[in-house]
Amino acid sequence: MKLGILELSLIQIIMYSLIWLVNSYLGFLLCLIIGSIAAALLILSLILEVIEKSKVPKSYYRFMLSAVLCPSIVMVTFIALYPDAMSWMQP
Repeated sequence: MKLGILELSLIQIIMYSLIWLVNSYLGFLLCLIIGSIAAALLILSLILEVIEKSKVPKSYYRFMLSAVLCPSIVMVTFIALYPDAMSWMQP
């Protein structure tokens, strides 16, 4: 069974949300770190694609874009909906 980009994005959102619900500190760090690494890889891949064409399928870029957007969406949603989600930052 081949999963499309929509299914993979939903799986990512569910996994990040579950982690965030269990532990907001760990969820915040994972969303921040994984989203940043995925963004850096996507930008680097796009720059290298412009410099030298490769045979990387378009699905790779779509998945990398979802790997950047899904953690960001979950992070913004949880911070907006649950003001106490960031209570670990207060002394």
